[in-house]
Amino acid sequence: MNQEHLLGMTLSEIQNIILELGLPRFTAKQITDWVYVKRVKSINEMTNISVRNRDILKKRFDVGRVEPVDVKTSVDGTQKMLFPVKNGKFIESVNIPEEERLTICVSSQVGCKMDCSFCMTGKMGFLGSLSVNEILNQVYSVPNAEALTNLVFMGMGEPLNNFDNVMKAIEVLTADYALAWSP
Repeated sequence: MNQEHLLGMTLSEIQNIILELGLPRFTAKQITDWVYVKRVKSINEMTNISVRNRDILKKRFDVGRVEPVDVKTSVDGTQKMLFPVKNGKFIESVNIPEEERLTICVSSQVGCKMDCSFCMTGKMGFLGSLSVNEILNQVYSVPNAEALTNLVFMGMGEPLNNFDNVMKAIEVLTADYALAWSP
């Protein structure tokens, strides 16, 4: 059964779902706290939500986190991660450590339409845009995710060609119920 992913939903969207399911209103804030602040991988880890209510949630939802299937680390500590996405495709993200920063380079698409002469991603052609969940998963599922200080949309794809999903991902990342990063 295909489940909807909580990672990628706004607080408002989760509030609507909670009302639809007949759960207490405060459950929406609990869920966003577990997903976006505590970074849980499973609804079962949401221990301040009753077992009964977690079971109701699990019938339709999962957290939606997917770990990288491969991580390569260079001598300078830079890490390239390979994530599976829909339709059996893969994307890459890169963690770039500096003295007091850890920057993640996030992908927004599988492949790219631009075919820039200097870029290998364009050579593979355009295979699809990432969902909000797939964009945010890169931020939440990389090694040392809690240490991230910067994010750039300079991975695979052209972010402006996936404008709506990139903007919603930014909305979540900058929301006070999530990481509250500065845009």
